[in-house]
Amino acid sequence: MTDWINTLMQGLLLGGLYALFATGLSLSFGIMRMVNVAHGDLIVLAGFGAVAAVAPLVANEPSGWLPWASLLLVVPLMALIAYGLQRLVLNRTLGRDILSPLLVTFGLSIVLQNGMLEIFSADVRRLDTGALATQSWSLGSQVSIGVLPLITALCAVAVIVGLQWLFRATAIGRAFRAASDDPLTAQLMGINHKHLYGLALALAGAIIALAGVFLIMRSTLSPTDGPARLLYAFEAVIIGGLGSLWGTLAGGILLGVAQAIGAAINPGWGILAGHLVFLLVLMLRPNGLFPKTRDR
Repeated sequence: MTDWINTLMQGLLLGGLYALFATGLSLSFGIMRMVNVAHGDLIVLAGFGAVAAVAPLVANEPSGWLPWASLLLVVPLMALIAYGLQRLVLNRTLGRDILSPLLVTFGLSIVLQNGMLEIFSADVRRLDTGALATQSWSLGSQVSIGVLPLITALCAVAVIVGLQWLFRATAIGRAFRAASDDPLTAQLMGINHKHLYGLALALAGAIIALAGVFLIMRSTLSPTDGPARLLYAFEAVIIGGLGSLWGTLAGGILLGVAQAIGAAINPGWGILAGHLVFLLVLMLRPNGLFPKTRDR
């Protein structure tokens, strides 16, 4: 029984990381109706950016607080890159046809993967967080929670709470909602949709940076890992329901728990179990568990 409780706890905390993966993708689709195929590669880029920021400052010793300090550089830098990408490239592809941004971001994915292979080589990288990597808190005699996974999950919840507040209580949030519901009317009311979409992807880019840094703190990462991260993010968004931030969190948790249970049954079944749960939800609830865009 204790082993299963530990498995469920690991799945819940893994789901927090998947929710971080998925939140930026959910924003891109929810506000701009854009499927960003390069989303996973941007996560990997953020992780390698953190490695590049920390590497000159450490030698062969644990980097301690430096991985956390890298967030101060990587988060605003990824937000700036995402804003420029949306304003200069992706805004030109938006319209009634979703195929154009799909093809452009697919090309961007290939460019990012090959660029990172050229710069960082095919070697896997990881940010050394010292003792925090293995530190855990005990909940009783045999149940424990990893500190770093817990911080990741709490960060995911904080991000979603912050986004909910932004969308409901601020002028920019109302502008995001207006542009999502009726872009033409929003433009007629004086909203600069190109700038607004840039801000939306910048916000997604900041969340992508958080996901990338937490990912490379928790596991090794290679330049070609982007498509797998995109797949987890996409599955979490679809399971939770398009347009629902809390649904995205629920989708990430369900995916993480399914993978943890599958891996506990058989080490080779972890990823497969997540995919099977995704297919099951898609069959029973095609709009996801908590959809907000059923009419679309």
